[in-house]
Amino acid sequence: MEVKDIFSYDWSYLLPEFIILGFATGLSLLDLFAGKRLGKQAIGLLSLVGVLLATTFVFVNMTTLDQPYSYMADMIRIDDYGNAFKLLFLGGTAFTILISLSYLNQGEVAHRGEYYYLLLSGLLGAMVMASSADLITMFVGLELLSLSSYVLVGMRKKSLHSNESAFKYVVSGSIATAVTLFGMSYVYGLTGTTNIYEISQRLAEAGMMGYQFIIYMAFAFLAVGLAFKISAAPNHMWAPDVYQGAPTPVTAFLAVVSKAAGFSLVFRLLLISFLQVPSAEGPFFFVQGSLYLGLIAAASMIIGNTMALKQTNVKRMMAYSGIAQAGYLLVPFSPPTTLFFSEVIFYLFGYLLVSFGAFAVIMAVAKEQQTEDLKGFAGLYHRSPVMAISMTIFLLSLAGIPISVGFFGKFYLFMGALAQENYWLSGVMIVTSVVSYYYYFGIIRQMYMRSGESEAPLAVPRGIWLLVLLLAIATVFFGVFPGLVTDYIQVNFNPAFDFGNMLPS
Repeated sequence: MEVKDIFSYDWSYLLPEFIILGFATGLSLLDLFAGKRLGKQAIGLLSLVGVLLATTFVFVNMTTLDQPYSYMADMIRIDDYGNAFKLLFLGGTAFTILISLSYLNQGEVAHRGEYYYLLLSGLLGAMVMASSADLITMFVGLELLSLSSYVLVGMRKKSLHSNESAFKYVVSGSIATAVTLFGMSYVYGLTGTTNIYEISQRLAEAGMMGYQFIIYMAFAFLAVGLAFKISAAPNHMWAPDVYQGAPTPVTAFLAVVSKAAGFSLVFRLLLISFLQVPSAEGPFFFVQGSLYLGLIAAASMIIGNTMALKQTNVKRMMAYSGIAQAGYLLVPFSPPTTLFFSEVIFYLFGYLLVSFGAFAVIMAVAKEQQTEDLKGFAGLYHRSPVMAISMTIFLLSLAGIPISVGFFGKFYLFMGALAQENYWLSGVMIVTSVVSYYYYFGIIRQMYMRSGESEAPLAVPRGIWLLVLLLAIATVFFGVFPGLVTDYIQVNFNPAFDFGNMLPS
């Protein structure tokens, strides 16, 4: 592999990462030296400017980049795959900042400056994860996102729930990190390299030399460790407590940005590294690997949807819903086809719209009712029809009801599983989706069929009201015209994997 001098690289392709790094560093210094003299929302607005500027340069990269561009012996790889995920991360962080501008006015988070540049640090870690083609940079990005998330979860220092959730998150995350590193150590021991494209070739050679058992162990440890980041079984136990205790915008950030970052790592690491490994029954990933991921998907769908049935706290319910969503997103891996990337990106796009809309409504209701329980939604339609109707749209989309972006997201995943004749996983997906109707419609029943303690109109900040309305409209619009998104993905994003002809169409 050719190694260039550091000054011979075209560093313009890393401008999105440099911008986020620069804003995070600059805002930390600005907060240190002029924190109290700044307006209450100045750092938040500047953070939003940085995210929008980075998004602009991602689009610039999409138009100027004809083929993957790598840095430092392929440790960082700028390609269509990474650009697609970066747009999801940047969009999710922008929505997080927008709802945070209202949330932080409640005074529960004392250190606003730290809050915003920790968000940017987490975003930077996610972007590094999406662009990494090396175990070292993957782990650096993973830890940058994780460490930032640990602190963000505990930002409500006077809240017992927040302190408890932050502690549980750190402990669970540390164990997951150790498991992931253990799996990486097996991979490195077998291959002697940290570059995932070289790993792919050398693992195939190791498989032919009779090291299948160690390869299977490495795959299992990596899958279990990465399951923590996407909140999938068997590493899902942290999610309900953390979602409940974290500030609501941080919960939305973890539900969308952190989960999407985990999937970007699953794609790069598991799919590329183990794609060419042989086994007695056929290619390892299409036989044993896909079965293992299929079992994780089924367990996540079953556990997430059944445990959500008895929840009375809405954020805990959304946590179990998120576990089930992770299971749905793993369905295209069992086994993957050439369409799996567009299927997953479309689903994550719809999930981004729906999740931030739902959490914005939850935040507004919880602020007024001083509770996050289901009873806080009682009579919401009579107090704020726009919030109630929007929340209904978001819940119907999560449930996969037609004329919503969530319906087509699940439809594409389901049809992909049927095309691969994966009938048992398709059946689990249908049954668990039907089960989810009960708890989603439980919130809808509260909003329309129950009377609340107060009949006064719901006080919603204008920015939150507008954001929820726009997200609800987008959820319906892209549910009616899903081809606008799928065509855009297929035209503009061609994942630069070294798949060859191994993935069936």
